[in-house]
Amino acid sequence: MAAALLPETAPRLLTPEIIRAAAKQSQGIQIVPLSLRRSIKRYLRDQDKTHMNRKVLLLSASFERAKGTGAELAAAATRGALLDDPRAPSGAEQRAARWKVRSAYGDIGLRYSEDETVAYVASRMPAIYSACHRVLREVRRRLPSFAPAKVLDFGAGPSSALWAMRSVWPKSIERVNLVEPSKEMQRAGQNLLDNLKGLPLIHSYDSIQELNRNIEKHDRGHDLVISSYALGEIPSLSDRITIVRQLWDLTRDVLILLEPGTPQGAKIISQMRSYILWMEKRKCRKIEKSTCTTPGKITSIVSQETSLKNGAFVVAPCPHDGRCPLENTDKYCHFVQRLERTSSQRAYKRSKGVPLRGFEDEKFCYVALRRGKRPEEAWPLDGMKFETLKERHAKRNPEDLIIDYDTQFPREEDEEAPVNVEDNLVPYESDAQELSLFHESEEEELEEQFVRADLGGGWGRIIYSPIRRGKQIQLDVCRATKRDASEGAFERIVITQSKNPTLHHQARRSLWGDLWPF
Repeated sequence: MAAALLPETAPRLLTPEIIRAAAKQSQGIQIVPLSLRRSIKRYLRDQDKTHMNRKVLLLSASFERAKGTGAELAAAATRGALLDDPRAPSGAEQRAARWKVRSAYGDIGLRYSEDETVAYVASRMPAIYSACHRVLREVRRRLPSFAPAKVLDFGAGPSSALWAMRSVWPKSIERVNLVEPSKEMQRAGQNLLDNLKGLPLIHSYDSIQELNRNIEKHDRGHDLVISSYALGEIPSLSDRITIVRQLWDLTRDVLILLEPGTPQGAKIISQMRSYILWMEKRKCRKIEKSTCTTPGKITSIVSQETSLKNGAFVVAPCPHDGRCPLENTDKYCHFVQRLERTSSQRAYKRSKGVPLRGFEDEKFCYVALRRGKRPEEAWPLDGMKFETLKERHAKRNPEDLIIDYDTQFPREEDEEAPVNVEDNLVPYESDAQELSLFHESEEEELEEQFVRADLGGGWGRIIYSPIRRGKQIQLDVCRATKRDASEGAFERIVITQSKNPTLHHQARRSLWGDLWPF
């Protein structure tokens, strides 16, 4: 019995190496899986590729117009004058308008034509897959016991998020419900998933209302609900709130909202995050008031059950559940994921007189929320003492300063030793890339299993790229200011090598999006 209780009662043994590995949340350059690249090639082979570059440019221009329409709709009293009217005189701008209203509940989406869908798959799908994979991978690392079986993908498009979910949780997903109002996007997603083995049970719906009509009330809960690059296509704030509330009602455990890394996308994510947290806090207060009339022991039991079932907290990227400290400022919270461009992107994307790079940076904003109460855990640097550079140098032994030239510089006899012919073969970078798509290194798997950052408020988030100036590093960090992570602040932290060489070593290797311990 004592041995079984030992792991829970024993204090955490955190070393600088473990903290450094747990804080690493950013990802290097993302390589789109070979299966997805082949599916995109096969899909584009069957489509009309005439004037493909022009179609991609028109798709980008339509996104810009939709962004402007959303800003106008936010300030407009009515939406009727800005929506597409089929009886209006046909003009270039009028024909380009793609807004449509699905229902009175605010189920609004973009109408994608066949040409726009083909251009979307060729130019945008790999980047959206990379952003979704980056977010889902962090959720898996922060919640190692979370393995979703039933998933809802709202605004699925050509199923970019589904490809990312299959890569992150290849064995646990059993059933997927896709909500996509565009028929062309639905057909594209089905085409891309053809000939794949081991797929879960997939159902497609045009709207959330249709999903609710076809699913029994007791079976509406989903372990994971994700909305990727969809809320920005809903121009009205009230409609977005209605959609997010419906998605939260369909969420049993984790809800992920993902938008482009623009000021408008960050504003949408911040508003929806604040609304869900406020709604759950209000629900908990109402339940607590209703249980005040019950006897003492029963009240404590009911309040414990309420805290477990109700409430919500942010899994990522925010380390706290308070108001966003970047609200009403000239900064906005976003992140970046670099990906290697696919052959379709290199063929159909154009640059303004500059050779197209082999990679691109996808900026995104996101929030991952979970039902329940945030666990109260010790902060990672509690009880840890760090030496200054002067104290570290004082402890050095004279023998450690002696350089062994025989081991540092090899002799000529060693360089001329015969080597097998197989060892002389030059390994291509693509070989390692293709193998890593299907066989992850054992070190990475062990790191993700045993090294993780807990969900307490002791882990801050690095918002922008660290600034390196000589032997000091400046980090812009969003952090919790209270132990229960109920409030947060945005701070600039300066780490110097002389005062703390251990944290300076970690700061040198930290990137935009990583965690920072407190």
